[in-house]
Amino acid sequence: MQSDVHWSSISSRISLNLLRRASSCMSGSTHNLFSYTSGLWLVNNDLRLTERKHEFKDEELRRLAAQSVGRTLQDVNTMQKLDEGGFNRILLITMHDGFQMIVRIPYPVTQPKFYAVASEVATMAFLRAHGVPVPKVYGYSPTSDNAAETEYILMEFLKEAALASVLRQLVQLESRIMSIPFEVGGSLYYVDDLERQAGGNTSTPFSLNGENFCIGPDVRLHMWYGRRSQLDVNRGPYKNTEEALAAPALKEIAYLERFGQPLLPFQRGRREAYEHKKQSPSDHIENLQRYLLMASSLIPNDPSLRAFCICHPDLQPSNILVSTPPDSSQLKIVSLIDWQHASIPPRFLLAGIPDRLQNYDDPISQRLIPPSFPPNANEMEESELMAAVGLHHARLVHFHYAKGTEELNKLHHDALSDPTSVFLRRLFYQSGAPWEAETHDFKSLLVEATEEWGKLAGAGVPCPVEFEPEDVSRTKAFSERLQLSDENVENIRAMIGFGTETWVPVDHYRKAKALAELLKLELLMAMPKGELPDKTEENWFLDDMDEEDYM
Repeated sequence: MQSDVHWSSISSRISLNLLRRASSCMSGSTHNLFSYTSGLWLVNNDLRLTERKHEFKDEELRRLAAQSVGRTLQDVNTMQKLDEGGFNRILLITMHDGFQMIVRIPYPVTQPKFYAVASEVATMAFLRAHGVPVPKVYGYSPTSDNAAETEYILMEFLKEAALASVLRQLVQLESRIMSIPFEVGGSLYYVDDLERQAGGNTSTPFSLNGENFCIGPDVRLHMWYGRRSQLDVNRGPYKNTEEALAAPALKEIAYLERFGQPLLPFQRGRREAYEHKKQSPSDHIENLQRYLLMASSLIPNDPSLRAFCICHPDLQPSNILVSTPPDSSQLKIVSLIDWQHASIPPRFLLAGIPDRLQNYDDPISQRLIPPSFPPNANEMEESELMAAVGLHHARLVHFHYAKGTEELNKLHHDALSDPTSVFLRRLFYQSGAPWEAETHDFKSLLVEATEEWGKLAGAGVPCPVEFEPEDVSRTKAFSERLQLSDENVENIRAMIGFGTETWVPVDHYRKAKALAELLKLELLMAMPKGELPDKTEENWFLDDMDEEDYM
């Protein structure tokens, strides 16, 4: 029987003095080239650090870098860590004469390593040939079979600061990029690289500026995540829209049929809603099959929306480099960086305001109302004013990106504003997401599709999927329970202050760990004795856990 005691019902009892009772911040870690030092994780920190630890022959890497720009090892002054992202470590090499260049090295956990490196290099070369500002590549190796014993990309170093205040230029660049036609879908490669990699299907080669390119396997991470890399499934080239829509779902069905087993939901903050019961992969397979029945009926009729095209895979301010030319006072985009995991799907599947630029949760942004600053700003307290400034900025960015796209990138705007395309994109991304012992969110979308089928597919098109009324009612009721669980987790996230995968800055780690432990103790003490406290402690979402079965 489901208990009436939930985190939200006792959260008001949690003392605000937790912050003052937490221990002091942790001192900085020793920096080196091989280990991750930019932050720590509250959950499975040792595993996350191991995934990112990568030793290589650093002197040989210096030598290879120098050779790529016509220099020798003796010309290299320093090689130091510049940045660490989600998939790569960035090193900065400085020569004695001041010349600088970048070395990008994927972590051991980055997948699919060969395809990710090879495709990114080819994508940048292809776009550069089309006049798109991207970094120049000096050299690369998609395998560790080299003197440095690591995969790498050697590229141009751009010193300009990263800003996102040049939205009109950004939309113009997107329009140019998305107008490049492709006959099939997948990801871009040099022909020579895929000839070295046995088993990689390719499209007919095509030449640009004397270089031979082809379309090969789709390099998006979810197609290769964990043991999915062992599957012999269709990852492209995709001959048509139907293939592109079906491939992620068929990949996930193949994974579940081979590796699937009943599991507790990976998101432990949701386990109470599931009464701490294991979930069957067969339920998700059934929903994936429902999706496959529906998807082909929701494909846009407009050929331009079905056409294959490419766009930046992670357009955020830090990947947009700008500078002010000497003869101008206007900022100018000089480079778009980080093309790893770029793919070529049908245009309507690429549509959308980038995650770091959109503000869809806000009603003003949803309705594209021109944003205005609060008239009583001068009377606000400092904290209230800062919140108002942040909201106004988010609305401005969303509004100007959307209006610029409407003016300068009509095909993108058409896909953005087409209700059926919007809904099918949501279904498509859910269908390819790695199964984490939940299917409810996906099923909720499928139920919604059956209820809105006439609007989505058009009059006279029969819906190939039907849910029993009782099943629909249960699904909607369960959505409310999960929403409560998600709100609880978000409240705790805000209280403790952690990011994706429970990442925190190094100097906040001890404080955050202490907060998490104190919060758990107070939650347990507030619960009546019985099974619930035991289950809560056993499934506390900020303790370490075994992830192997979910890979």
